[in-house]
Amino acid sequence: MSKYWSKLVASVEPYVPGEQPKDRNYVKLNTNENPYPPSTQVLEAIKATANESLKLYPDPNGEELKRTLANYCGLKKEQIFFGNGSDEVLAFAFMAFFDPEVPVLFPDITYSFYPVYANLFKIDYELIPLKDDFTLPVEQFFKPNGGIIFPNPNAPTGEYITVEAIEEILHHNQDHVVIVDEAYVDFGGESAQSLIDQYPNLLVVQTFSKSRSLAGLRVGFALGQEELIQGLERIKNSINSYTLDRLALAGAVEAIKDEAYFQATRNKIIRTRERVSDELGKMGFKVIPSKTNFIFISHPTVKAEELFLKLKEEAILVRYFKQPRIDNYLRVSIGSDIEMDRFLEAVRKITAG
Repeated sequence: MSKYWSKLVASVEPYVPGEQPKDRNYVKLNTNENPYPPSTQVLEAIKATANESLKLYPDPNGEELKRTLANYCGLKKEQIFFGNGSDEVLAFAFMAFFDPEVPVLFPDITYSFYPVYANLFKIDYELIPLKDDFTLPVEQFFKPNGGIIFPNPNAPTGEYITVEAIEEILHHNQDHVVIVDEAYVDFGGESAQSLIDQYPNLLVVQTFSKSRSLAGLRVGFALGQEELIQGLERIKNSINSYTLDRLALAGAVEAIKDEAYFQATRNKIIRTRERVSDELGKMGFKVIPSKTNFIFISHPTVKAEELFLKLKEEAILVRYFKQPRIDNYLRVSIGSDIEMDRFLEAVRKITAG
């Protein structure tokens, strides 16, 4: 600990991203990236934008991108907010909508950035335990609170709740903001954005990192009624007016426009996910039903930590969370069919041994 650190820096426990070692060629199934490249339209737009205009600041409001996404979602551009990845959007949302006095609610097994943000911004929180099968106990979110946030589908379990269930939560919490983090919704779920015009307390957060193959470009967005979006804009413009650079703005517009490529790649991932889940089931694995681009798995005899380490020896990276209730599970991102065949072959060898 440095003597120059503030008390805040000394006390915070940062989010820990999935490891990215460089010592050998790995099959990288630990950070939920898309195994397929971005659309060629995206790459061409980025190349075309990499010119002398980079000496100028980008559009702080991202007007073209907002219009494009608004048209795609059937919303007004005033109902859309962009940030540097959905993590930044979530951080702004914690600052904009949650106060320290009343605890916010989120699941006990969830995206591990939520407690990090709560601690960073001095916001109290209460953990809502998932059921034994990792499904969300919707009725537990009907209690008094200062706001609610949860991923749908959930991370790292992959479980999903219906739009009808989300509407129940919204109906019972009309005085507080409910944030639905939909980073993985394109892999089999239904977005809650259809409820936005009916519920002024709903904020839907999504990303281009997963289903649009743009994790390296850092584009996230929020959808909600204008009052919520204005709150996010106030926070953004108090920290960094230019959250998206010119290349990101240009690439994101084309990612939305190339609908055929989006549908083709996400459907390939869904098919691979179902095939791999079936194969693992035949090997005796417990596979939690997934609506994401990853699966959450547990073996009856080989401990998750052992399997994690042995897969790493085989140059295959998966994610292991040494946390209560999930310390015998692995989260495995869905790669290409070739990558997943290599993963299955390694798992067969390890579990047979």
